[in-house]
Amino acid sequence: MIDLATLGAFLVVIIGLFLIPGPAVLLTATRTVQGGQKAGIMAALGIATGDLIHTLFAAIGLSAILMTSAFAFQFVKYAGAAYLIYLGVRALIEKPSNPQLPKVQALSPLLSFGQAIVTELLNPKTALFFLAFLPQFVHPERGTSVIQFLIFGLIFVVLGTLYTIGIALSVRQLGRLVSKVSWLGRWGGKMIGAIYIGLGLKVAMQNR
Repeated sequence: MIDLATLGAFLVVIIGLFLIPGPAVLLTATRTVQGGQKAGIMAALGIATGDLIHTLFAAIGLSAILMTSAFAFQFVKYAGAAYLIYLGVRALIEKPSNPQLPKVQALSPLLSFGQAIVTELLNPKTALFFLAFLPQFVHPERGTSVIQFLIFGLIFVVLGTLYTIGIALSVRQLGRLVSKVSWLGRWGGKMIGAIYIGLGLKVAMQNR
């Protein structure tokens, strides 16, 4: 159903994204510092739950759109390609900033889990990312679109969960990581930008 080349490209992009610390990493690290490893792990699981819900919405909604008509497919394809190219250009020109852990009140592990779900669900950038990113790896001619969406979404959720849990378990070394992030943000951001632009151009030229 899913060929190895497509799966490989998906994994490369996902791993590249993980190289750049984002809101999920900062939220997990903050909760770990303020509430301990358990709170950090629960935050990571909350983020994963939010991403899983986004995956389900994308799988159900976009699968119906992709199967509706050629016009719908073209619209989703070019909209996704434009968004990916936009993200790539922005990553290339954006100046790196010094990441800091947000100052928030400490929460219990359960509240940390719930807040992480809400934060991830209400993040418009996350929704746009799933709507623009996942469809580019789904090919209706290779099988049921819903199944492909779910497979890619679950891969993303599982890898993301392992990554953020790893952050929670190694937060004591976070200071050392933060000291290197300015370099990582400068070069890693440009690398991710190039990946986004390349993927966007590839998407724009692919056929149904």
